[in-house]
Amino acid sequence: MATILLISLIVLFLINIPLSVSIAGSSIIAIVISGKFPLMMVVQRMVNAVDSFPLMAVPLFMLAGALMDSGGISRRIVNFADSLVGWLSGGLSAVSIVASMFFAGISGSAAADTAAVGAMLIPSMKEKGYKSEFAAAVQAAGGSIGVIIPPSIPMIIYGFITGTSIVKLFAGGILAGVLIGFSLILVAVIISKKNGYGSDVKFSFKNVAKTFKEAVWALGATVIILGGILGGIFTATEAAAVAVIYGFIVGKFVYKELELKQIPKMMMDSAVLASIILFIISAASIFGWILTMENIPQIIGNYIVNLTSNKIFFLLLINFMLLIAGTFMETTVSLILLVPIIMPILPMIGMDPVQMGVVVVTNLAIGMLTPPLGICLIVSAGISKDSIAGVSRAIMPFLLMTIADLLILTFWPPITTFLPSLL
Repeated sequence: MATILLISLIVLFLINIPLSVSIAGSSIIAIVISGKFPLMMVVQRMVNAVDSFPLMAVPLFMLAGALMDSGGISRRIVNFADSLVGWLSGGLSAVSIVASMFFAGISGSAAADTAAVGAMLIPSMKEKGYKSEFAAAVQAAGGSIGVIIPPSIPMIIYGFITGTSIVKLFAGGILAGVLIGFSLILVAVIISKKNGYGSDVKFSFKNVAKTFKEAVWALGATVIILGGILGGIFTATEAAAVAVIYGFIVGKFVYKELELKQIPKMMMDSAVLASIILFIISAASIFGWILTMENIPQIIGNYIVNLTSNKIFFLLLINFMLLIAGTFMETTVSLILLVPIIMPILPMIGMDPVQMGVVVVTNLAIGMLTPPLGICLIVSAGISKDSIAGVSRAIMPFLLMTIADLLILTFWPPITTFLPSLL
């Protein structure tokens, strides 16, 4: 059955069938040809896969991000970030990354993060004389932090698959996101100095105070969402609902920039994006169920374990596998197909599931910066109107730095386990 499944999946890929349809189609073909299970099992498994309270957070966080972008929250976050780091060499590039880190604490989506901040800062960088491909690369790199700093939709999915505490996963992502963010700022400043991208802004405590006062309601979203989740006041899904209500109230009644006529389109766009993710989850669930029934994850896991008893080699091999998957597969699909293979290995190498969750998501975030399926790369290139190839070349220094950060997260557990241990 597993052989039929994999062969049919490859064939569907080769004839250019969409990824989610290929996964569902290969599962149906395998069940029909094997005759082991009734076809109704496909429907039942797909429905059960998305009939989940934690997964309700996915469309809600997407809607919250859209409300906060249209309600003026994103712009005020950018202004505050500018007051903090705009004075550095290549100040706008640093602002892009810092603003993305702040927005990551609201949206839970790398694509939303990249689009919301990039729409404002990529044109501004180009006007200031920054090379267009560099501007797009900086924003793509910064936007990828959106799935590492909580709330994070991929972390919600990882927690759903493995049963790992989503709250602890979110806590584990905080220091990891800060590490990656500061590393990317360092790269941006070095490249900016080399290319002569200066700054006409001087640091001013008065300006920091002024922009902070203007952005306090915007930053309050991050405090409420993360504080509520980490403090045990509400779950990740409840936090997403609170974020929607907060974004609406602040955008409509505080900043008064959100118009009621915009809301139906936001809801429709969020529903469409969420439905794509949820369909992939439902399709991949039946695929993963068949693999599990055939003991494929255990077979692969045992094979990897038998290669060597060296823990460092194990971790490097897992990272390599995830990096390749992140490059060629959509994030949700990678999570559902690969995490069940990885989890049985963790007790053998003594690795905490929370640490592995952050490592997995970081790997997939790196995949968001690489073609052909790098969503942050695609979004940034679309905003800057550059070719994917051109932005890919410019993003290489950021990519290498992020991989270095990944190795730190892999081999130094306290970064990802210290905060969760306090909960």
